[in-house]
Amino acid sequence: MPDTTDFKDALTIGDGAVARIKQLIAIDGKPAMKLRISISGGGCSGFQYNFSLDDAVGGDDVAFEKDGITVLVDETSIPFVNGAVLDYKTDLMGAYFTVDNPNASSTCGCGSSFSV
Repeated sequence: MPDTTDFKDALTIGDGAVARIKQLIAIDGKPAMKLRISISGGGCSGFQYNFSLDDAVGGDDVAFEKDGITVLVDETSIPFVNGAVLDYKTDLMGAYFTVDNPNASSTCGCGSSFSV
């Protein structure tokens, strides 16, 4: 794993995200699962968030823990989410993970893609 000193406060995990990650792990039936966030090119604004469950921690992953869950962000994606808040919302549009990202200069209407 990389030196996480520069990134120890890079991502804040909200209580809604913790609860949903715990639910997803329970459904999957594998307690070692972690939520992985990665950033890729694409979406309507230039970059998009990708969320997946993963039981492997890569050598370039930075791990963030809260209340018994772990969120992984690879070293390449960290600068894009540095200072962001991960949460989970349920509203009229549906239920989804949200990223309140101070690095995003604009986001698309659905919030799943952004530009810097």
